Amino acid sequence: MLAQELMAHAKRDDVIVLALPRGGVPVAFEVARALHAPLDVFVVRKLGVPGHEELAMGAIASGGVLVIEPSVVEDLSIPMEVVLDVAAREEQERLRRESEYRGDRPAPDARGRTVILVDDGLATGSTMRAAVAALKKLQPAKIVVAVPVAVRSTCEELAEEVDEVVCARTPEPFYGVGEWYADFSQTTDEEVRELLARAERETAHQQR
Repeated sequence: MLAQELMAHAKRDDVIVLALPRGGVPVAFEVARALHAPLDVFVVRKLGVPGHEELAMGAIASGGVLVIEPSVVEDLSIPMEVVLDVAAREEQERLRRESEYRGDRPAPDARGRTVILVDDGLATGSTMRAAVAALKKLQPAKIVVAVPVAVRSTCEELAEEVDEVVCARTPEPFYGVGEWYADFSQTTDEEVRELLARAERETAHQQR
């Protein structure tokens, strides 16, 4: 469904699809395949509220990008040192995943390209906002945020920060991203590596 809404970007040399791992990778794989575009990962880490990790109080991305959700931090009276402590731990995990998924491959070259940032869904949007802030430092020509399901207001907020936002479904009430998938089981590191390798083989085959 999401790929169909992105077909204007199909078969263009300047397009690259970047997935937010892990959950965004299976979605982005299908998008990249449909668009005949290369696939890579853009590793961002959500900062979960201690004891309620599913609730995002912010997110981090490469280049020292830290995005905070003021409403969550203020409503729950979370001290800044707690936020920074969680951020330091998540940075270690971000670096581990970067190495795990990319190995010796260089980071994707986004300069002057249309980048389609894909995740499995948007609730608060803090993870995607961190990705957008980090990606802007790489000077892409255009940033497109694309997700299958999202909170409508989050899509509207993100639309002010990027060139295009594609949210295939914005159900009301939302409940949570996982509610809208028949299978929302955890994506493993192994699956991420496997899908990236498959995408690389398919891209190479298309270029022959």
